[in-house]
Amino acid sequence: MKEVKIESTLQVFDSITELPEDIQELMSVAIEAREKAYAPYSKFNVGAAILLDNNEVVSGSNQENASYPSGLCAERTAIYYAGAKYPNSKMLKMALTASSQNQLTDKPIPPCGACRQAIAEYEIKQNLPIEIYFMGAKGKVVKSESLVNLLPLVFESSVL
Repeated sequence: MKEVKIESTLQVFDSITELPEDIQELMSVAIEAREKAYAPYSKFNVGAAILLDNNEVVSGSNQENASYPSGLCAERTAIYYAGAKYPNSKMLKMALTASSQNQLTDKPIPPCGACRQAIAEYEIKQNLPIEIYFMGAKGKVVKSESLVNLLPLVFESSVL
């Protein structure tokens, strides 16, 4: 047997005001998207904003459905829209924010597993990491230089 240790390095900012100005602006777009979420069941609103290499910013919010598997997370809404609308553009940076309608969400909320896999697909496709910034409704913001820090053992097409 061989033991393997996997480590991730993340940066933590005390608040959105500590972020570089361009990331503050991207997070503002994510916050606007969060406000447009349709979350009548979970009462958990999520917004995402993605900066592309053509300087376009694409946003998305979670969209729920009474048939739960039919809904879609904010991250995948934005990623798939970017992939469909700008198929030749690379995704450079992603900002995510989440808030609960039931309680204060003051800790960073990372992407769910399904969204991590979707982000991984595009990092692999474009052969370029995507910077990911995530936060709750307020408080600290976490930065990951790549999805690999959040999903180190990624499932990818080379195994198919």
